[in-house]
Amino acid sequence: MQAQVEKTVPEKAFRNLANNESFEVRVPASIANLGPGFETLAVAVQLYVVLQAKKISGNGQLQFRLAAPDVRNRIESAYRYLAGDDAGQLPSLSIDVSSEIPRHSGLGGRATMTVAGLRLYEALAGPLPMQKLLQAASALGCHPENAAASLLGGLTLSCRLPDGAVHATKYPWPEALGLVVLTPSVSRSPNEAASSLPNSVSRADLVFNLQRVALLLQSLRSGDFSLLKYALDDRVHQPYRESAVPGLAEALSLKHQDLLGICLSGSGPSIVAMAERNLWEIGDLLAAIYQRLGTDYQLRILEAHQEVSARPEVFRAGLLCCS
Repeated sequence: MQAQVEKTVPEKAFRNLANNESFEVRVPASIANLGPGFETLAVAVQLYVVLQAKKISGNGQLQFRLAAPDVRNRIESAYRYLAGDDAGQLPSLSIDVSSEIPRHSGLGGRATMTVAGLRLYEALAGPLPMQKLLQAASALGCHPENAAASLLGGLTLSCRLPDGAVHATKYPWPEALGLVVLTPSVSRSPNEAASSLPNSVSRADLVFNLQRVALLLQSLRSGDFSLLKYALDDRVHQPYRESAVPGLAEALSLKHQDLLGICLSGSGPSIVAMAERNLWEIGDLLAAIYQRLGTDYQLRILEAHQEVSARPEVFRAGLLCCS
């Protein structure tokens, strides 16, 4: 059994170099739900999908290298969704794809690939309103919370309205709050993760989660983390995923004097612990759970990706809407 342990460094999310012969698109991964914020909250993290694109002769063609078929399909589908009938007029590109995001890890990989395709089109055609990008990602099947975090950076709150419009609001993630992310090597698809959830929850569980979402947002905005471990509690999705995510129940009950809170990332199997100090010590405690289980894992210490990966002036009001 071998564990892969790595650190990441801050990077720009998006560089518009369309006037050059080559350019780069860089899109951050995301941690969704954050305990009680089921399909509502997410934070972008410094773990990236990177496209290195080079203009080649001709028009309308995308030639991918180093990309699995589903990765190519998701990027190209998003690109062509925005390009529409104009796709044949745009320069042909040779594209190298690299990803730091493990597949089926609960770190928003599908949304990140989709956003990368949207950004690829934007790099050629020019900046687009964020509303249009969020609408496109939602239309292409992304969870709004994952897409919003990959597009906006920081902490995002998403809400789908009755007419299908999506509102997304961005808040800064506290700089002091680091993220310990352990991804066990568990093979499971997004459909399997969704099938483990009940069709309804009790009133008591609904109230429990609503109270904790409010407490979580207040804790993150104020910087007072004294109740963060309670704010990350959940009764809507995490208890039902314990049977599908080895070690989750034990991880959620982990104790350390500097551990501020712990939750499942998205639908899992990645698990996220939050702390201001001694992050690697906490990571070692998480890792010990999977060493006892004989399960391989990847362990990362991450920071939030805070940047809005588009023109900052678009977000003066902080509230976005797309329909």
